[in-house]
Amino acid sequence: MRILFQGDSITDTGRDRDSEGSLGAGYVNKVAEKLRVTYPSRTYECLNKGISGNRVIDLQGRWQEDCLDLMPDVLSILIGVNDVWRKYDSNDPTHVEDFENIYRDILTQAQTKTQAKLILLEPFLLHTPADRAAWREDLDPKRLVVKKLAEEFKAVYIEFDQIMTEKALEKSPEYWAADGVHPTDAGHDLIADRWIEVALENHLI
Repeated sequence: MRILFQGDSITDTGRDRDSEGSLGAGYVNKVAEKLRVTYPSRTYECLNKGISGNRVIDLQGRWQEDCLDLMPDVLSILIGVNDVWRKYDSNDPTHVEDFENIYRDILTQAQTKTQAKLILLEPFLLHTPADRAAWREDLDPKRLVVKKLAEEFKAVYIEFDQIMTEKALEKSPEYWAADGVHPTDAGHDLIADRWIEVALENHLI
């Protein structure tokens, strides 16, 4: 079974892009290792095609080579926080309508040109440092788009913003994501464990 993980730096986590088998140091690597240890008799091929800094339009631009040509059995996507971030650090916003139309296009391509089962991960944000709270106005509509598209495409949807927010009440936000965006090792463990749990519950893996 081939599982393809797509996204930005949260997925990328420093993978070696010259090595097809490089999974980076984050949740993708943890998912692969946990599956290998827990289910040694099953064959899982995990691929990481996340690229740091990517927005949804960047996924669209490389979708043929980095998704469709790979013919995944399961396609997991975590994208959106850079579509928010660029508004605040570069005055280069992604309007929510564009975000929705482009995201729908890549999902349509995946659904019509592959047999992949879809898992959409909700983009998330913790309010650390404090200025991150102001990003909510741009993040929340995009979160709703991802949820809407998951329903439209009958994809599995994982509410990571809610999960991270709840966990940040148990321990400090910095414990899970030091800058509010990029998970710590504990944050990546949390994502990996929930990803596997949901994928198994929905008989995707």
